[in-house]
Amino acid sequence: MPSNLTRTTFTLLMALLAAACCVQLATPLPWMIGPLLATAVLSMLGAPTHSHMPLRNAGQWVIGAAMGLYFTPQVVALVLSLWWVIALNVLWALALGVAFGAWLHWVHHGPGGYHIAGLSRSTTYFAAPIGGASEMTLMAERRSGQTDLVASSHSLRVLLVTLIIPFGFQFAGLHGIDTTLPGPRIVSGPGLAALGALTGIACWVMLKLDLTNPWFLGPLAASLLLTATGHSWSAIPAWMSNAAQLVIGISLGVRFTRHFVHTAPRWLASVTLGTLAMIVLCAGYAWLLAWATDLRWATVLLGTAPGGIAEMGITAKVLQLGVPLVTALHVTRLAAVLLLVEPLYRWIYDNQA
Repeated sequence: MPSNLTRTTFTLLMALLAAACCVQLATPLPWMIGPLLATAVLSMLGAPTHSHMPLRNAGQWVIGAAMGLYFTPQVVALVLSLWWVIALNVLWALALGVAFGAWLHWVHHGPGGYHIAGLSRSTTYFAAPIGGASEMTLMAERRSGQTDLVASSHSLRVLLVTLIIPFGFQFAGLHGIDTTLPGPRIVSGPGLAALGALTGIACWVMLKLDLTNPWFLGPLAASLLLTATGHSWSAIPAWMSNAAQLVIGISLGVRFTRHFVHTAPRWLASVTLGTLAMIVLCAGYAWLLAWATDLRWATVLLGTAPGGIAEMGITAKVLQLGVPLVTALHVTRLAAVLLLVEPLYRWIYDNQA
């Protein structure tokens, strides 16, 4: 069996080749979607792919720091003025997750449903929340849920959203319509080193506190606070951002192994259908919010879409679609999901007669 170094090198080379092809084909987000698709296909075919965790962490570190650079004092004031949009998004996300979980349970337990042996309420419930995939798997495990189904649901949901929305936006010509730019525009060697040190310290603190998603949220918080206080040390080089997208794409693609494909096909089909329905519902919800405000529909959709925080942040950054608002909506949603999903389960289901 090839060593992890050999597998990692092979995967990186294939991902780089796929990214180059996507650049030539002018696909959306070529540095993330190309590696994601190539790695997923190779993994499902049984090729020796591997995502090296330190590289994935470094990728999240870079993207988190890059997102924070958009939060200039003026942008922070704008985001704070939209607190009610952020609060509504939290309620929307929680309601959507509960409804998705109830629908999954009905599909596999209702009349004529596609029954899966041993499928519990905890499995369908924790497979549905939007965000916190690893934490949802742990919560399901504490309640004797089927963790493989929970993990597969979250992986498939993120993959579908990461592919469908960027390609949909490209087809509709939705890109570059927001003027929000990061505070620092010029790459400075000393400034970049200092930014790396500051965000690295933030990572270390988040890890010590055992907080969720430390490699993304730690650098995001440090970079955000730095920029919000009017400091502009350095921009993030384009090559560094592209490399970060590449390793994040790989980390998503390697989840789709041969075993994944054979994991309860009817379960995966129901998750796919439910995810597509959630994208449509989020598009309608985003349209209502855009109609009620001066916000761009595409920006609101990215902020409310049932995708991952890093993936939607990258989409907003590459397509220039309101990075600060998208980031704020996803960060607050993630915090609410992590804090409230388990209490909601107890309130809704544990108290049932």
